[in-house]
Amino acid sequence: MVKATASNYTELRSHSVEAVRQAIRTDQYTGHTAGLAPGKLQANLAILPQEYALDFMRFCQRNPKPCPLVGVSETGDPMLHTLGRAIDVRTDVPGYNIYRNGEMTGSQSSINDLWSDDLVAFALGCSFTFENALLTAGIALWHIEDNRTVPMYRTSLQTIDAGAFGGGTVVSMRAMPANRVEEAIKISSRYPWAHGSPVHIGDPAEIGIADLNQPDWGDQPPDLQDTVPVFWACGVTPQNAIMRAKLPLCITHTPGKMLITDIDETAEIPVI
Repeated sequence: MVKATASNYTELRSHSVEAVRQAIRTDQYTGHTAGLAPGKLQANLAILPQEYALDFMRFCQRNPKPCPLVGVSETGDPMLHTLGRAIDVRTDVPGYNIYRNGEMTGSQSSINDLWSDDLVAFALGCSFTFENALLTAGIALWHIEDNRTVPMYRTSLQTIDAGAFGGGTVVSMRAMPANRVEEAIKISSRYPWAHGSPVHIGDPAEIGIADLNQPDWGDQPPDLQDTVPVFWACGVTPQNAIMRAKLPLCITHTPGKMLITDIDETAEIPVI
């Protein structure tokens, strides 16, 4: 198998989901996952103690746009059996963020050392899933073409609280020609488990974003001249909620670095 470093992302895009996952699991690839394993459902990840799991599940159910729940582990079991064969949440994400008491305390490429018998893993659908359909339709996505991470922003759009979880919605932005926006809406709406249709189109100030050139996560977008910014609800939203909840420990994916499942992106509701 090719040694899958961040520098050969383009080559890795032609590999199977099994090869991509093995490269991630063995730390041969630690970059973003946009464009990898096309056709497979990608997922955001949140891992937290069982004590808070029910409230977090309620939070996801009340906020299905930013938090489309596609999988939940058994307590203490790091395997997500409903999303694929031998998917291990401790190793199969290119990067993990570690939160303690609401503060991010570090990032690492695996979490074997942090796993314990009281943890529950939640997988949430990701907008990277519908990007393959946009590309197939001929809608260019600069972050994939340029091997960058899609820009993500905090907004003034509020979620519905559940227990200690709540706060603002995070969105991801893709700029496109005005004559392709309606087509992008129709395409993405076919993927409710990947955030579905956009939550906002046009002026970012209307949803509380002051400067598109200053994303809260991801890379600065290119010149937006002659394009329209289109915003989708983003699975980084739970990280905002987790920081507000101030849990003693929570582990998430690093934004842009997702869990790639074996589920076909056109599948109906996965078995959670």
